[in-house]
Amino acid sequence: MHKIEKLFDINIVLMTLFSSLETIREEKDIELIYDMEATIPKELRGDSDVLLRVLSKVLTFVCQNTDKKEIVLSLDAPEDFVYEEFISFTIKDTHIEKDKILEFLDANINYELKILEGKIVYENDADIHLDLPFKISELGHRRHYRLPDISMLGKKVLLICENETIAHSIEKMFKYFLYDVDVGFDAFKAQGNDLTPYDILIVDDHLNTEEFEHIIARIQQNIPLKYVLLKDAHIVESKTISVTTNLVKPVTEESVYELIISLFKNQTGRREVRSHSKMNIVDLENVLQVNKDHEMPVNQSSKIQESLESMIEKRRGLELPILDKAIGEANTKNMGLSYTHELKNFLDTFERSDLYFREIVQEKSIHKMKEFCIDLERHAKLIGAESLFRLAETLSLIFVYDKLDMLPIYPGKYHIELEKLIEEIKKELQMK
Repeated sequence: MHKIEKLFDINIVLMTLFSSLETIREEKDIELIYDMEATIPKELRGDSDVLLRVLSKVLTFVCQNTDKKEIVLSLDAPEDFVYEEFISFTIKDTHIEKDKILEFLDANINYELKILEGKIVYENDADIHLDLPFKISELGHRRHYRLPDISMLGKKVLLICENETIAHSIEKMFKYFLYDVDVGFDAFKAQGNDLTPYDILIVDDHLNTEEFEHIIARIQQNIPLKYVLLKDAHIVESKTISVTTNLVKPVTEESVYELIISLFKNQTGRREVRSHSKMNIVDLENVLQVNKDHEMPVNQSSKIQESLESMIEKRRGLELPILDKAIGEANTKNMGLSYTHELKNFLDTFERSDLYFREIVQEKSIHKMKEFCIDLERHAKLIGAESLFRLAETLSLIFVYDKLDMLPIYPGKYHIELEKLIEEIKKELQMK
């Protein structure tokens, strides 16, 4: 029997496998997850068609007979993949009787195993364990993915995914590139609920909300945060406010590699130094779509109110300049803009906006208020209007914590801050 040794990409085999099982996965509502160790080469030599046939048979059998809603296919290989090594394909916790599994394997994949020169491993705690030998594509080619530019190294990731298995799998893939990864709400809380240190935020699509996108859009004005949604393959694209791109399931080492390149391809050749002087605090567990079907207990709502009022009180005590010319000129110069032009633009846009703000607060038009606050923050920050920018940040906190009953006092506060700023801007323009 002639053994075929053609070059193939293991990721393409896995993606094809995922697609071929789509019907039965959807019928039984099963999540198929790939758990790939960093030792798996991207390119191999062997018979990819027969490999696909074996995996398809095995996973079809498992899907047909399991009562689990989550199936994990794990791939592992020796640390030193020198020339030809066994790759282990294992599936655990299928809830299928061991005798039934062995009977199926003996009857249905022996022919393919002979072609591949592989074997069934019986003395293992996995329900299914196949060892299949493949050759590496190039001798001495040990590290299988290399990022093309130094600017793509040293990133920090926050991953919010309710499925712990998927989260663990994605975490390992990012760590392959030596990325620092925090997983889950508890890890984020340990960082003080501060998004400032992170380069990438990955969130389950079903947890995302329009409100949260507005929050991220505000934060992206302060830090270059890449917001990525973890999506099912069949989810239709929708218009988003702050999402940079999507990471589509099933996640493989290849898709993480491509994600990193797509996020940072325009920053090659330079290392970005970010300022940690200002924190970007968000209570992710509160603002994401987590357990929203359950009404918040009264005492918890009271604690949130107290926390918010405390944060606002701290901000109130800060003495900030009405118009910091040095900051404004630096901001506009970095963006290739004219400071004078942006001051005039602010006047044209916001000179009578206190009347509009009062009107939308009275109307309780949430969407208009959110849009207004995001726009106000962006323009105030650009020209160095530090005091008004802080007020806009406070308004955003009120939306984050859903304490809209605190809003009625702010049209008056905004009117006073706006008048002071307009006076300073007009003085600055007269000096030109």
